[in-house]
Amino acid sequence: MPISAFARYSFPAAVAVCMAVAGVQAAEPPGTAQTRNVQPVNSGANPYRIIRDWAKITSETRPWGGSNGVAVDKDGKTVWATDRCSPGTSPGCQGTKANPIHHFDETGKEIKSFGGGMFVWPHGIHVDKDGNVWVTDSGVPSPDDLKKFPGEDKKGSVVVKFSPDGKVLMTLGTPGVRGNPPDALTDPNSVITDPGNGDIYVSESHTNVEDPNLVGRISVFDRNGKFLRIIGKTGTGPGEFRTPHMIKFDSQGRLIVADRHNHRVQILTKDGKYVGEYREFSRVSGLAIDGNDTIYAADSESSQRVHPGWLRGIRIGSLKDGKVTMFVPPHKTDAPEGAMGEGIAIDAAGNLFTAEATVRGVTKYVKD
Repeated sequence: MPISAFARYSFPAAVAVCMAVAGVQAAEPPGTAQTRNVQPVNSGANPYRIIRDWAKITSETRPWGGSNGVAVDKDGKTVWATDRCSPGTSPGCQGTKANPIHHFDETGKEIKSFGGGMFVWPHGIHVDKDGNVWVTDSGVPSPDDLKKFPGEDKKGSVVVKFSPDGKVLMTLGTPGVRGNPPDALTDPNSVITDPGNGDIYVSESHTNVEDPNLVGRISVFDRNGKFLRIIGKTGTGPGEFRTPHMIKFDSQGRLIVADRHNHRVQILTKDGKYVGEYREFSRVSGLAIDGNDTIYAADSESSQRVHPGWLRGIRIGSLKDGKVTMFVPPHKTDAPEGAMGEGIAIDAAGNLFTAEATVRGVTKYVKD
């Protein structure tokens, strides 16, 4: 390349060109071109008193596994949560009959648990207006897993609807199969239902974002499980996703998406039309939205490597203007970035709950 031509490239761009010429594909950087220029938001009022290890598993003699999902019951007071049955990211619930779905009273005492032997990697949880409990399974057994845990091949990559007592009412996807709807799903991580017509929205996926076959979409079904449509596709543009990690509705019925690897919160219509996005809430894993359209965004992954300058924590602001007004810092751990939960939920009294993937269990944030 002539010097004059080389001078027109920045060094990173030149490296990318050289890698492309050499047949090496550069990894897609975190965030988007827009979010990489956003000033970090790491401060704000913190009106919460923190209660770690609030929820106690008493129906089984075991410690908490890593937890990704938490939801408040239709009563506005009691709390549901999922856990992965084992402490780390692997093997999840494979090879065990432990119950990964838990219901807790207002004091954190376990009311009931169920779902043992059904899941690979329990993830998101949602309670619909009728009190039914929806849980996503965001993984399938690997070949190595099946050598260790034979017979687990018919589990994973599904959404399961339970009655409040644990009866299976519906399954979306084919257990153990990654694929496309209507017959299959790809590592679903979050599910919500439209309180008006009962339509089911499922966000996918939880695969490696550097995978050339990465899936990033929201699949929509009617209340009976009939496939309706796909919202979005993999990418960094408007209405595109890389790890749509949690989805919620706001008071206007708009679809709010934690587009985690793109470091933004996207706002869409129910039909998938792009409305706008907010970049000040960081690398969002979990979302809760109250009746005033205040958004509570949990960042469990920011670090100097994937999101330089941003702290983990909960950023709180308004969906009306996207301004962060409160910041809850991360738990202190041996790691410099600390830890923050992935899933987040809010009860009728304004208390927050986070599902902890790293330090495990459920944390309650009491609004004083």
